[in-house]
Parts: sequence; structure tokens; C-alpha cells
Amino acid sequence: VQLQASGGGLVQAGDYLRLSCAASGRTFNIKTMAWFRQAPGKERAFLAAVTWTGGRTYYTGSVKGRFTISRDNAKNTGYLQMNSLKPEDTAFYYCATRSGSGFYTFESEYDYWGQGTQVTVSS
Repeated sequence: VQLQASGGGLVQAGDYLRLSCAASGRTFNIKTMAWFRQAPGKERAFLAAVTWTGGRTYYTGSVKGRFTISRDNAKNTGYLQMNSLKPEDTAFYYCATRSGSGFYTFESEYDYWGQGTQVTVSS
């Protein structure tokens, strides 16, 4: 599976962005897609995950209510809608997939990773 993340950019606090993650290759292996982010000097952190067929979602508490994860099976693409962005949301955002079921927040549980897309939120 190859993943291509896009949609990042420079925005002001309070703005919104929608990140996309296009999957190609053996997409039938995808059971779950997740988004992580890594801020400068910090470890990569789990944000949200969605099951590829059923569309069930799971969020970490820090973004629940502001971020929405979704997927479009027909397009083999996952999305992360980010609203009410804050300067502390500034980070590299990565999408990842796993071939197993269940929601996991550890990087090691994910098989494939996109290259990341930079999100910068100015105050």
C-alpha cells in the first residue's frame, strides 16, 4: 500500500483545513486508516482512526469535536477535516494504515505510512 498525504498549508488561528490521504496498491488490505501528527521536538501522536469498510471512528481527546476523520472507499482516500485550528496544532501530519482490525494508537501497530504534510497555524 502506498499513501500520499496532501492538503497541509499555512493558515491563521480559527481557520480550517482538510487533509487527504490517497491510497494505492493493495488497498484491499486496508482495515483501518489513522492520522498522527508530530510537532517539533515532540513524539508522533495519534489523532484519529476510521475503519475502512464500516466507517467507525475513534479520536484522541485533544482533537475530538474539532477534527473529523472520514474515508471515501470509491476514491481510496481518507480525510481529516480540521476546524478551529490553533497554533498548537502546528505539526507534520501523517496518515497510516493497518491491515488488522481494531483501533490502535501506537505507531508500531500501523503497516504503511504517508510522507507527511505540514500544517502551520499562525496566531
